[in-house]
Parts: sequence; C-alpha cells; structure tokens
Amino acid sequence: MLRNAREIMGYALEAQDGDVGHCKDFLLDDELWTVRYMVADTGTWLPGRKILISPGSLDEPDWASRHFPIRLTKQEMEDSPELDEDAPVSRQYEIHWSKHHGCPYYWSGDGLWGSAPYPTFFWDQNLEEPEDSDETHEPGDSHLRSVSEMTSYVIHAEDGQIGHVEDFIIDDVTWTTQYMVVDTCEWLPGKKVLVPTEWINSVCFDRGEIEVALTRKTIEDCPKYDPDTPVNRRYEERLYDYHGRPRYWQ
Repeated sequence: MLRNAREIMGYALEAQDGDVGHCKDFLLDDELWTVRYMVADTGTWLPGRKILISPGSLDEPDWASRHFPIRLTKQEMEDSPELDEDAPVSRQYEIHWSKHHGCPYYWSGDGLWGSAPYPTFFWDQNLEEPEDSDETHEPGDSHLRSVSEMTSYVIHAEDGQIGHVEDFIIDDVTWTTQYMVVDTCEWLPGKKVLVPTEWINSVCFDRGEIEVALTRKTIEDCPKYDPDTPVNRRYEERLYDYHGRPRYWQ
C-alpha cells in the first residue's frame, strides 16, 4: 500500500523488549528513490542518539495505533554504530553499519535490495558478514538524502518553477518512494499533484531544487491529489493515462 512519509514520521518504535523512541525521518537514495533507512529518535531512552533502522528489520506496523515493531532488541540498537547527525551518511559508514548487523550491502546485486526485491528478503538472507568491497568510496558518496530536508525544495519544470515538495509517497512493501507530492500554491492555490519520482531529472541540494521532466502546463492540468484520500490504483491509472506514459505496475 502507498503511504505518506510525513504521516509515518512520529510513529512510536518498539524493539523486541521495549519502546525505543519514534520515527523522526527517512533516508532515501536519489538514484533508485528507495528508502534505505528509517531514522529513529531515541528520546529519553538514549538522549541525543539517532539510530538508523533498515526497512528489512521492520515488522508489520499497527497503523491504527501508529506503532512500528522492530525485529531488533534494545541492546542491538544501542550497539549500532554511532551516527554523526551533522555529517552526511557516507558509504564507509554504511559498510560499517552492514557489518555490525551482519547483513548484505543493498547496493550489491541486480535487485532493488541487493539480490532481493523486498527489504524483508534482503534482511533475512545472507546474514554472514559481507565481504570487503574492492571499490574506493568517498565520504559523502552514498546518495542518501533526508526526506525532511527535501520537503519544501522548489520544483523546477522544464519551463520554470511550479511549486515545492510537500511530501513523498512510499510503498510500504518495497519501500520505494513512488511519488513526490508537489504543492503548486504559488501558482494554483490549493492544488496538490503527484509526480512519479522516475520523472525526476536531477536534484540540486545546494540550491534546494528538484528538476522534473514535465512542463508547468502539464503539471497544472494533471489530476488533483487529495492528501486526505489514500492513493489507490484508480487514481494512478488516471494519472498515468493523463500523462500518456506506461504504467509502472504493468
């Protein structure tokens, strides 16, 4: 099912042996637009700590009570490599993190998650310590971006600005970021639209801008998105038919 990222932020997190804080943010890669980590704010349990959690270690949430169970103990989370909140998550950190948890690298393989299509398969398979990579990685080259950071980024169509990012829509099975919610309030008050992340041309983090492969007119006239109504297949069919593009699920 498709979920709003900002809706999930704030969900309580529960390890196998107790509460561990709440979901504060998500880190997604800007190449495959997939959520690689949930960022946990450990609150009063571990004051000042932010811990990364793979979607593969998340159990089925209780959407009604806004609780996310985690397939880790509190000690396993506490022992997770320290995260410098003020620095980007580097590939070196990810390698260290993967070795600590004994899971494979998600960037190695032909699947969305290494050799697996879903993060749960990725987490459950090949739990032996990954082999060292022969590649040399620079400190900030993992392409991980904060959802909170990108919210409010300016949207540039092919012929000019057309709004800003309000949210992202996540598939809660594959954890792909399927859509970007664009608020066109500066041009069309009250209208929000969805833009598939596969149509993003580039992201400029220095300027806080995202360029999309659409014109302003195309965005203005596309089906309106209602954030109070879950995205269903009927709406997606209307959206893709309007743009005249192949449907991603077929």
